[in-house]
This record gives sequence, structure tokens and C-alpha cells, in this order.
Amino acid sequence: MNQENCSSLTEFFLLGITNNPEMKVTLFAIFLAVYIINFSANLGMIILIRMDYQLHTPMYFFLSHLSFCDLCYCYSTAIGPKMLVDLLAKNKSVSFYGCALQFLVFCIFADSECLLLAVMAFDRYKAISNPLLYTVNMSSRVCYLLLSGVYLVGITDALIHTTLAFRLCFCGSNEINHFFCDIPPLLSLSCSDTQVNELVIFIVFGFIELSTISGVLISYFYIILSVLEMHSAEGRFKAFSTCISHLSAVAIFQGTMLFMYFRPSSCYSPEQDKMTSLFYTLVVPMLNPLIYSLRNKDVKEALKKLKNKILF
Repeated sequence: MNQENCSSLTEFFLLGITNNPEMKVTLFAIFLAVYIINFSANLGMIILIRMDYQLHTPMYFFLSHLSFCDLCYCYSTAIGPKMLVDLLAKNKSVSFYGCALQFLVFCIFADSECLLLAVMAFDRYKAISNPLLYTVNMSSRVCYLLLSGVYLVGITDALIHTTLAFRLCFCGSNEINHFFCDIPPLLSLSCSDTQVNELVIFIVFGFIELSTISGVLISYFYIILSVLEMHSAEGRFKAFSTCISHLSAVAIFQGTMLFMYFRPSSCYSPEQDKMTSLFYTLVVPMLNPLIYSLRNKDVKEALKKLKNKILF
């Protein structure tokens, strides 16, 4: 491959969600509303957890970082503003390094959210199986060590994928048929051999997904055993109610991720890819705070107290 051709590319053009001018204004209004709800809900969850002393527990500590990841990796920061601007702008270009930075941020927090969901399942197992020793087993030191591990793995994985992807040769078209810089459309543009990239995605990201799903399933296996041993029907209901919120978030997020990144390359479809990406960059980050707030008694009580403080 001619190295001069590889190094001549300085920018990409994002084709966006649609080329229909009549649809763009409507989509802009819808996505702007979703953006405001998304940003407000996740930021509000973080502020609420920080302000209410009763929510200063390991469960809500990890939940606040889940909201932080949703703010950063998905629609609110890494992807949303650029997508909204591109819906109305004529020039949809993004620099080569800007594209790399967008993907890096997306990958860091997407991986971190995967691992956080497994950590939250482990936290629920500790809380339900041995509530008397919960604060000892999940001390501040343990929580920060787990969180540090989550972000360390996320950053390492993101650097690997970003480095491999942006060392490829892009000597043909520079039009990305997507609304943000993601791996599948980038690999489809490259005129280099992408087998190494696909293998690394399968091994590294596959290991993260397998670890996350295995951790969640093992934790919930022991949670179910612990719940079945409870003599109180009220205690069993409360435990299951807390777990259903977490399982809902895991199922929605992991399902879309598995569909997105573990399809054969021969099954890649740009339009299908966009629809799937819209789901986990718009719907999932908005659902997480709603799932945990609507089904959580402590969060609802904290919201009532905050509302009373504001009103009176």
C-alpha cells in the first residue's frame, strides 16, 4: 500500500442519519428533546445522589457513575452535539483526529458501562446475601478499587481499538455512512486488511462482554438462592424489586451491544447499523435513570425531599 495515499486523508464526512431535507428538521426537534431529557435525567441523578446523605451507599455510588458514563459515552457528550449540528449543517466534516477522539471517548465509557453493570450485580449480591456485613465487604476502599479497575480496563481497551483503527489506510472515499465515528463503518472504508481489527474486537471486547454477562449471571444465581432462603415475603419482594431494575438495564444495554459488534462482517448493513446505534445512544442512556428512579423507593423519597426544599 502506498504510504503517501494512506497519510493524505485529513478529514471524514459524516453522512448522518438521513439525506431527506424534509425529515431533518423534524428529527432535529425530536433528538433535541431527547438530548435535553437525557442530559437532565442523568445529571439530575448524579446531583441527587451527591446531595442526599441517605443515598451515600455503594449501590448509589455505582449508579452515579453509570449515569456519568451515559452522559459521556452516548448521546449527551461524545455523540449528541455533533449529531444535532450535522442535521442542519451543510458541512458535516470531522477532522481525522477529531474522529479518533470521538471514538476513543465513546469506547472508554461504553466499556466502562459494561463492566459497571457487572460490578453493580456483585454489589447487589453482597447486599442481599449478607446484609449485616455489607458495609464492611463493600467499604469505600473496595468501591474505589472496583471503580478504578473499571475505568482502567475501559481506557486500555479504547486505546487498543483506536490505535488499530486509525493506523489503517483510508485511500478511497472519506464519507462515513453513519452519524458518528464508529468501528464498523470505519473498517468498511479502509483499503487495508482489517482482519486484525476484527479479531481484536472479537477477542478483547468479547472478553469484556463475556466477563460482564458471566459476572451478572453468577451474581444473580447466588442472589436467587439467598432470596429463596428469606422467610419474609416482604424481604423477598424488596430484593427482587431492586434486582429487576438492574436486570432491565443489563438486558437492554448488553442485547444491543452484542447485536452491534458480534455480527459477521458479511451481515453489515449501514442502515441497520444506524438504527441500532440510535437505540443505544438515545434510548438506553435515557432509560437508565428512569428505570432506577421509577422502581426505587429511596430515589423517589430523595426526589420528594429535594422538591420540598426547592418549594419551601
